[in-house]
Amino acid sequence: MEPLTLTTERLVLRPHVPADVPETLAACQDPEIQRWIPVPVPYEEKDAVEYVTRNAPARWQEGSEYNFAARLGAEGREGPLVATLGLHRRGDHAYEIGFWAVAAHRGRGYTPEAVLALARWAFTELGCDRLVWRAGIGNTASRAVAEKAGFTVEGVQRAGMEHRGTLRDCWVGGLLPSDLGLPSRLAYLPAVGATP
Repeated sequence: MEPLTLTTERLVLRPHVPADVPETLAACQDPEIQRWIPVPVPYEEKDAVEYVTRNAPARWQEGSEYNFAARLGAEGREGPLVATLGLHRRGDHAYEIGFWAVAAHRGRGYTPEAVLALARWAFTELGCDRLVWRAGIGNTASRAVAEKAGFTVEGVQRAGMEHRGTLRDCWVGGLLPSDLGLPSRLAYLPAVGATP
């Protein structure tokens, strides 16, 4: 698949380009990003270059990973970087979404807006039937974004995430096309009376 740009009311979401390196480098100095996201610490310019260039069109063409820089934008103009988001294939029917937000732009609803745009695209264009979200236990900011975007938090996955050489428990949630009023490629038969 060729790289593409998505837009929302307030945002432009597009694949990373080399010009994103300085803002990515600055954002990843944030202790909260370093605490919850498995970025190198200390985070150096070479790390930002590797991250930004890792998202080359080849990854898009493989269909394994779709990463976006979310920027404030209107009428075709791009403003500052507000978040980074990625979709990663998890089997034949699912993708996992990950994201981090730039500290100066948190709490304004930009990240949930971007997550919803990517979810709609995944459901309508990628053939995704389930979008998975995971975050380390205690990452309440990530959980708030996921819940605002419509994810159902389904429970705790023991040793579900590897973070700097340690397995950690994580929250896991799911979003289905029907949660957004969209059709699914496959029929879904929910369990009746099941409890987690």
